[in-house]
Amino acid sequence: MSNNASLRVIIAGGGIGGLALANGLRRAGVGVSVHEREIERTDRLQGFRIHISPKGSQALAELLSPQMFSTFISRTGKGDISFGFITEQMKQLLEFDPVEPTNNPAGGDRYGVSRITLRQILLAELGDTVRFGSMYERYERRQDGRVVAHFANGTTEIGDVLVGADGGTSRVRAQYLPHAQRIDTGIVTIAGKYPLTPETRDRLDPVLLRHPVSVIPPTGCGLFVAPHEFDEPTDDALLGATAPPVTGALFDNSQSYVLWGFGAKRAHFGADLEALDTGQLHDLAVRMTEGWAPALRRLVADTDTDTVTLLPIKTSVPLDAWETTSVTLLGDAIHSMTPFGGVGANTALRDAQLLCRKLTAVDRGEQPLLPAIHEYEAQMIDYGFAAVRTSLRAANQSVSDNRLARTAGRLVFRTVNAVPPLRRKMFAGLGA
Repeated sequence: MSNNASLRVIIAGGGIGGLALANGLRRAGVGVSVHEREIERTDRLQGFRIHISPKGSQALAELLSPQMFSTFISRTGKGDISFGFITEQMKQLLEFDPVEPTNNPAGGDRYGVSRITLRQILLAELGDTVRFGSMYERYERRQDGRVVAHFANGTTEIGDVLVGADGGTSRVRAQYLPHAQRIDTGIVTIAGKYPLTPETRDRLDPVLLRHPVSVIPPTGCGLFVAPHEFDEPTDDALLGATAPPVTGALFDNSQSYVLWGFGAKRAHFGADLEALDTGQLHDLAVRMTEGWAPALRRLVADTDTDTVTLLPIKTSVPLDAWETTSVTLLGDAIHSMTPFGGVGANTALRDAQLLCRKLTAVDRGEQPLLPAIHEYEAQMIDYGFAAVRTSLRAANQSVSDNRLARTAGRLVFRTVNAVPPLRRKMFAGLGA
């Protein structure tokens, strides 16, 4: 790249990481396009709540306009940002001290947000930067070093950089790094959304409404519970018309709810899970929680069957650095991880923040292209696969059959809970 040349970036995939990167590049004046295969939201994960860590909110504050970051803050879930661990009989193991966000415009706080809402915010100012219904198929490199991206609708686009942000089943990764593996962990989660109305709210234990909790039975499985409270509906003008309508209980983005996810190894369920419909999955989850506290049983049993979904848990296999080219990857496209560590979206946001800085420096003539991408990849591989390993370890611990280890873990939680300085130190690193 010469100092007079304008950088052109093609992003394959309109998920959280790809859209965040596009916002940052667009604000910096870098030419960018995002190609998203979906015309409407069909990903069944879209309606679930995610935790945005301090680093994640710092990335959003840097990449979004001040107006849209303020909108993000206003649309996050109400209530203190805390977390707890309980037994299947609702006995407290560990509860972190509540932390109310300061809403610093530079980020640095923790937030809970619906994936639908976050995606609406990320889309709001991109306009025709995002091409919906444009499914990436393959790329080729030209002799001048530029990249030609081919799409299923027969169109092509030429750019200086192709960024694969197309998720765990990334086509960019499949062509670029065919040796990179993403494997089934053998862990499966049945998840659902319990709607919160005045009537249903009164039937739940307040512990399940205060903040997210992880339920740790003696062995073999685990349950994650996360309330998500919405304010009264407000004017959506700031979010623009870029977000397709969302229909169905699973995708409802206005009704407050409690998300739950029951996770275990496949053998623990004793059924061909993929052959079950939503009603049968719901019945199975109810049976799997027999003998648990009535409050937890009620949460699972009274959930709308239409919101129940099956989530096989997969993970990337860490790999060594590769030779840098004008093709690179971010988020789940390279370091897909289990949801048990709660860091997947935040790691993708960190990728977007770092890559945006590097590509902006190239566009300004401050750094050559390939060294900039290499520096991004070196850092991303390090922290990205560290997060993969941490998430996999958390997943395996959550469904461990080792009763002795689970008993010891519950004892550690109780000990930490009794020592406030230890509790604060552990919470500071949660989701980092």
